Amino acid sequence: MSSARHHLVFLLLAEAALCAATTLFQDVLSHGSTSPVTSHKKLQGWSSDQNKWNEKLYPVWEEGDPRWKDCWKGGRVTAKLDTDSPALVGSNVTFVVTLQFPKCQKEDNDGNIIYKRNCIQDPPAFQDQQFYVYNWTEWTDNCENCTSNHSHNVFPDGRPFPHHPGWRRRNFVYVFHTFDQYYQTTGRSSAKLSVNTANMTLGEHVMAVSIYRRGRSEYIPVARANATYSVTDKIPISVILFQKHDRNISDSIFIKDSPITFDVKIHDPSYYLNNSAISYKWNFGDGSGLFVASGSTTSHTYTLQGNFTLNLTVQAIIPVPCRPVPPTAALPTSAVTTEASSNSDSSVTVESMEDNPDGGCHIYRNGYYRSGISIVEGILEVNIIQMTSIQTTESQAENSLVDFVVTCQGSLPTDVCTVVSDPTCQVSKSMVCDPIVVTDECLLTIRRAFEEPGTYCINITLGDDTSQALASALISVNGGSSSATTEGVFIFLGLLAVFATIGAFVLYKRYKQYKPIERITGQTEKQEGLTAYFSNFKAIFFPNSTERNPLLKTKPGIV
Repeated sequence: MSSARHHLVFLLLAEAALCAATTLFQDVLSHGSTSPVTSHKKLQGWSSDQNKWNEKLYPVWEEGDPRWKDCWKGGRVTAKLDTDSPALVGSNVTFVVTLQFPKCQKEDNDGNIIYKRNCIQDPPAFQDQQFYVYNWTEWTDNCENCTSNHSHNVFPDGRPFPHHPGWRRRNFVYVFHTFDQYYQTTGRSSAKLSVNTANMTLGEHVMAVSIYRRGRSEYIPVARANATYSVTDKIPISVILFQKHDRNISDSIFIKDSPITFDVKIHDPSYYLNNSAISYKWNFGDGSGLFVASGSTTSHTYTLQGNFTLNLTVQAIIPVPCRPVPPTAALPTSAVTTEASSNSDSSVTVESMEDNPDGGCHIYRNGYYRSGISIVEGILEVNIIQMTSIQTTESQAENSLVDFVVTCQGSLPTDVCTVVSDPTCQVSKSMVCDPIVVTDECLLTIRRAFEEPGTYCINITLGDDTSQALASALISVNGGSSSATTEGVFIFLGLLAVFATIGAFVLYKRYKQYKPIERITGQTEKQEGLTAYFSNFKAIFFPNSTERNPLLKTKPGIV
């Protein structure tokens, strides 16, 4: 009896020692980190990390092991793990892991790694570089019994590789780990994994991945990576604010009496909300009340200066399969609602479902946005009211000068910029910016020089610290010397015509006998027509009349 007891104790100790020596997925993938003992729901297609890890086929190296330096020819391979988190609970969260090889190495279309020996960044054209090809799958082409669980083509838990097209050319094994569960797959230099979050707890979590490459007798570890992701019951949203004359949108300072466009972006990369009814409830904080819209873009104009708080609530009604209603839960309104307060445990998946009379069920999810903005005076509009060509001397004949008289509405500008472009306003030729001081009203003259004749697009921008407004115009510029010559010819012809008219009038007065003037309709119309004709003639050839209009303002200062 005593010997039997000793034998039983020996067996128990041996089993305990064997269990202690067995490597589990948790031991390999946790990388030394310990997570609290919690009960997680099973993720679809994932396995418990309490399964045994085949350490003989997939050796485990701790960080700092010298074998890491020699596991890849040419340097160390690194891995980058990206995620499209945050994810709304119930949607999919996607992870993409990419291997980054040492310099001068890349993967070809067959899955082989091409390595340039004696690699330099930019070799001369006459220099031939030698290539070395990692072809770890060549031996598998003639492999027999490759589908056996005891063959080389198995995962760390002993399951065989899936036989999808090209499976033998996938040189890498990726093992993902989260929520005390693992998922294993094969791939080339990158792998993509999507996980549904319906059974995930809310909050931030860590996804880890270990990557192995093929070897003759075993798989060799090459890289590890991890990334933090989050699962939330609030719809992830962002709002882009745009205003036409705002100088810096990122400073949250906008202009009074100018509409602001609000564009809502919902982060839903897995298209979980595609079939949902989404509404947008706006409160702009200026006392204008609550505004409800069905579209993601709206606009609002603030008519007062000051600081305001913008609030937005986005609600999505998501259709889902109905749950069976227990007989004891029948209600007169046929509605069942389950909600959790904001102080509830984050391990509980928050759901709100409604059984509609038409048999459809829904989950209600909300997203919130809140931001403070400032409304100030700004430049609302710029107008070019006059363009005048300036006469130049012979020494300045190569440049043509043009004065632009500009006005604006709103606040007074502090700087002006002029951009000269081609006639299509696409190719910029020059830009000049100057500070200005305007103390009374927004009226100023901008003088700009043009080196050669042609047609130009002119953009004049007036700005201050918070706003800027633009005015554009097309202008045809003539050369200084040719313009002066042409104008001189026209002036000579005009003077000649005037002198001829005066001479004819003197001769008429001298030799014509006086007769009383009679009011004859035909003659009157003829004389009025001649008078109008000479007036137009004079206006063409003598644009600068000696008449002074006291209602015209003096020309503003020139910039």
